[in-house]
Amino acid sequence: MDTTLKNNLEYTLFSWGKQAGLNPINAVKAKGSYVFDKDGKEYLDFSSQLMNVNIGHGDQRITEAVTKQMKDFAYVYPGMATDVRGLLGKKLAEITPGNLTKSFFTLGGAEAVENAIKLSRIYTKRHKIIGHYRSYHGATYAAMAVGGDPRKFAIDSQGAGNFVHVENPYFYRCPWNSTSFEECGERAFANLERIVKFENPDAIAAILLEGESGSSGCIKYPPMYLAKVRALCDQYGILLIIDETMSGFGRTGKMFGVDHHNVTPDIMCMAKGLTSGYLPLGAMTITDTIAAAFNDKPMALGLTYSAHAVSCAAALENLKIIEEESLVEKAEKMGIYIEEQVEKLKEKHPSIGDFRNTGLLGCIELVKNRETKEPITPWNAPADQMQITNEMAKKIRDLGMFTFVRWNWIFIAPPLNVSKEDVDKGLNIISEAILIADKHFY
Repeated sequence: MDTTLKNNLEYTLFSWGKQAGLNPINAVKAKGSYVFDKDGKEYLDFSSQLMNVNIGHGDQRITEAVTKQMKDFAYVYPGMATDVRGLLGKKLAEITPGNLTKSFFTLGGAEAVENAIKLSRIYTKRHKIIGHYRSYHGATYAAMAVGGDPRKFAIDSQGAGNFVHVENPYFYRCPWNSTSFEECGERAFANLERIVKFENPDAIAAILLEGESGSSGCIKYPPMYLAKVRALCDQYGILLIIDETMSGFGRTGKMFGVDHHNVTPDIMCMAKGLTSGYLPLGAMTITDTIAAAFNDKPMALGLTYSAHAVSCAAALENLKIIEEESLVEKAEKMGIYIEEQVEKLKEKHPSIGDFRNTGLLGCIELVKNRETKEPITPWNAPADQMQITNEMAKKIRDLGMFTFVRWNWIFIAPPLNVSKEDVDKGLNIISEAILIADKHFY
């Protein structure tokens, strides 16, 4: 066995799966939209790894910015002011919506969510948080609890408390059997409003939602939904927390997912595309109103690596690249092209039940029957029901592509500067994989 693989498999733990029988890609280099393994095989990165490498791989401008910072210093404790920290905070205040003005820096999205939950409880002096069942906000304790992803079931018996869940406005599988996208949104909001009343509005600190649904199936918000949630929060003094970890920094064809809805949250969480994955960094950005509440009393939040100077330097250069290369606009245009091409794939593949996409954040949902919408692989399927999904994932890898494949979903989220040729290549590979699903269509 190759020494690198041997060391990885014998001395490290891999996320979210059994540890025996693993065969990870042995990555040695990455450039643009490609990752290369030790044998020289190239893999088209069609999901930006975990929807985070927004500017593509191997951009040496990040290397130069990081190196420059490290020549001055790599780390000082978070109570010190640094140039990159202040400049990054100022930049986020400029590009986030409304009166979001001050940022607390973390090492990733889950930490940003954890601190948003804590701050909302401190600020409102309330305890309950409402989230969507079909959502994911990270794998730390509170972040896992506020999401609805089934990976949390392993710790449910000792899970964090005071989290309440409601149904998403998931039109393709609308629990209220709505006849239109808009009607599903109205009914989902009515359900949320009822739950708020049942749970006692005076006990609810925040409603925490994704800026745009990601790994739970790219479930799109109907046009009115987030605006109504914002108004509901205002009515009852509830904070609106929006998690832009996956949907931020151009991924959806706008800087942030909420920008499609003209909504300003009270707290915004972000990570991933903040540095395009080049270094770990997250942020929790709050309104001037919330910030003012801590002018004369301590804010009980802290992290050893908050506002790490090297990560802040990477973020600043990354945001500069996103703006200078018009990657937000490119994501919007390429997303439209992908939607057109997937419509053509629907004619070829009967197992494509739905495609939901915003910019370069989308997924194909595969079914055994378009009338019954029976999924190719059930939600949260056990290992013995994952055969079709595993076969498709293997086919995609064998054909030289990496993308996120989960249950009956195949995700499409390449880097924001992906070429049309690579998009065509990626869709052709996905088409080959979907032929496996087509065999089970009836």
